[in-house]
Amino acid sequence: MTTKTIHGFNSLVNQRKTRKKVTYGLTDLRSCGPVAVGNQALNKGLRQAYDTRVMGRIISVVNQKGGVGKTTTAINLGAYLAEAGKFVLIVDLDPQANATSGIGVDFQTIERGVYEAVLGDVSMKEIVQPTAHDTLRIAPATPALAGLNVELVPMERREHRLRDSLLEIRHDYDYILIDCPPTLGLITLNGIVAADEVLIPVQAEYFALEGLGQLLETVNLVKDRIRPEVNILGAVLTMYDGRTKLSEDVLQELYKYFPNNIFRSVVPRSVRLAEAPSFGRSIAAFDRFSKGAKAYERLAREIIETEINHIKAV
Repeated sequence: MTTKTIHGFNSLVNQRKTRKKVTYGLTDLRSCGPVAVGNQALNKGLRQAYDTRVMGRIISVVNQKGGVGKTTTAINLGAYLAEAGKFVLIVDLDPQANATSGIGVDFQTIERGVYEAVLGDVSMKEIVQPTAHDTLRIAPATPALAGLNVELVPMERREHRLRDSLLEIRHDYDYILIDCPPTLGLITLNGIVAADEVLIPVQAEYFALEGLGQLLETVNLVKDRIRPEVNILGAVLTMYDGRTKLSEDVLQELYKYFPNNIFRSVVPRSVRLAEAPSFGRSIAAFDRFSKGAKAYERLAREIIETEINHIKAV
């Protein structure tokens, strides 16, 4: 990271911390109008209200099944939140480091990453890397992260290690998105405990529904026994193909698991979404006019709109 880049980002962070704090009423926020028409006004109103609660919002992207679009969702949701003027950090908690490489950072050149930060060898602030988006940063993963499940076992507060490491930088960001690995081990448990909310991408295929009950049970156990504050933000359907009856059947089945928590934005099966990570770019930078890009833009808007409820709950 160059000195110029560091100073530039620090300047942005300082601007965020010193903004005038104005509390808007709920009516005022709603009067900002539809996001599609008044996106700038809505963001301004929400940001000023949310700045009165300086803690950033932490969302874990979780599903123990692989290949359902967790990393794609973390990268592109983060990119569109940044495009909307939010300060965003993606935490790559997957030893495969796909979020790291998918956003354009070569994990093979990284000397210290999330593994060292969780163990306490370095601070989380020290490992943060810039991306092509001005207000989007990533805490990169390295292959060493694969050993974290074993190393955490004898440690005190082993389920809280990630949460503790994020405390010092939580005030620097509006959103922290945690890309969890496709398991329900100690690494993923750290991702859930660190979060305020859990976002669950679900592929529009039958087998993607298997294991959802176990995942929800795990989240509820965390809520009951470790961190009562964590909530399920909702499910987002990915790789949807409207030409097939199966996709529609999966969507209807999802309502049994999430009767009130399914996002309206549905992410289609898209070649451009699949191609973007190979170029180290988000879909917003790679092809912002594609169907996949529009879907993640809508998802980001939906999540921004839920800030009102999040502010009331804090």
